[in-house]
Amino acid sequence: MNIENKLKISQKAFNTWKSVPFKEKQQLLKNLAKLLDENAEKFGKIITQEMNKPITQSIAEVNKCALMVRYYANAKNILKPEQIKTEFRVSEIHYVPKGVILGVMPWNFPFWQVIRFAVPAILAGNTVVVKHASICFGSGNAIEKVFLEAGFPKGIFQNLEIGHDEVKNVLENPIVRGVSLTGSEKAGGEVASIAGKNIKKSLLELGGSDAFIVLEDADFEAAAVAGAKSRLLNCGQACNAAKRFIIQKNVEKEFLPIFVKEYQKFVAGDPLKKKTNMAGMARPDLADELENQYNKALKYGAEIILPLVRLSPNEFVPGLIKVKAGNPILQEELFGPLGMVMIAKDDKQAVKLANDIPFGLSDTVWTKDKKRQQFYIDNLESGTVSINKATSSDPRLPFGGAKSSGYGTELSTFALKEFVNIRSVVAK
Repeated sequence: MNIENKLKISQKAFNTWKSVPFKEKQQLLKNLAKLLDENAEKFGKIITQEMNKPITQSIAEVNKCALMVRYYANAKNILKPEQIKTEFRVSEIHYVPKGVILGVMPWNFPFWQVIRFAVPAILAGNTVVVKHASICFGSGNAIEKVFLEAGFPKGIFQNLEIGHDEVKNVLENPIVRGVSLTGSEKAGGEVASIAGKNIKKSLLELGGSDAFIVLEDADFEAAAVAGAKSRLLNCGQACNAAKRFIIQKNVEKEFLPIFVKEYQKFVAGDPLKKKTNMAGMARPDLADELENQYNKALKYGAEIILPLVRLSPNEFVPGLIKVKAGNPILQEELFGPLGMVMIAKDDKQAVKLANDIPFGLSDTVWTKDKKRQQFYIDNLESGTVSINKATSSDPRLPFGGAKSSGYGTELSTFALKEFVNIRSVVAK
């Protein structure tokens, strides 16, 4: 079936779906959550085969999708008309779904990213079409099938097996009324410019180079375990992974050996074995890019703490380097098993180092001092600040970035209003 026909099916489905009561939509979401849990192992295997994620992490990704779907299946309807007190007989605010929304989705979380985008958009009354990453068409098709199996009408969710070059034509099609992209800064800029020229809403969830700040009164053991896990789960291929470990100068000698010990527990292995905690990167070209960035960082003065060692076309022994302010590598996102350590003499310098990058997705601070915690909360330039825990997305809380990490909100009930038109209704 050609793309134009698929878009017409989505438009036809929208014409009916927009009027389906909120509670009826939620019942279908309950069916979807149940099917995701029941098929977690089957879907997890698809993820692992497509992009190398360790099977236990793939299954956990599907289970997390089910958790998120249940959140929306039980969420309060914040899209009901709101009554506003005025001198008029009727003064209301209505939330009207936009129509067909395009999702441009990445390979690193092939189920989570797609379902995270699609579910709130669909619950708000829209229909969606997804352009998945080229290595994840199996995941995209499996998601389309499970929506149908849950009872969603044909055309509510459709997977488009198209390449990057075809996104422009789909987004320019008058049937499509908005776009959500999760991906690189470059891809986000391209898609947002096409959406802008065509007067269409865009939501961007882009890269990050998140700071993981460890202060003198932190729980070093807990911080080390959380930091290594945050950097190296999914082979370091996560936008909100800890990427820059900013350590207070007077605890560097005490904390760093503890952290290195935890870091070295991640060893590349067979992704289909349940004992494996890290596998290879999704594609050899991505590994090439990471290796080039590593060499660039060293060229500009970075010091090796743990060398990044390439074991195969897509596998590494994870690397850790000490980087100083001014190294051009800090202007880039490291998407793979390579972490950076920076040293800060005090809180003021730690904040400066954390903020002195183009990105602003999420930051983590480890300190027991509530006054210091508040200082970082008030001064870090990011969409999420986590205290004494690694950053993780939670269906109950809004997720989005600042600066070059994008705009718009995913998750929480805020996401329900991303792809609606706000209409005022007034009657005398």
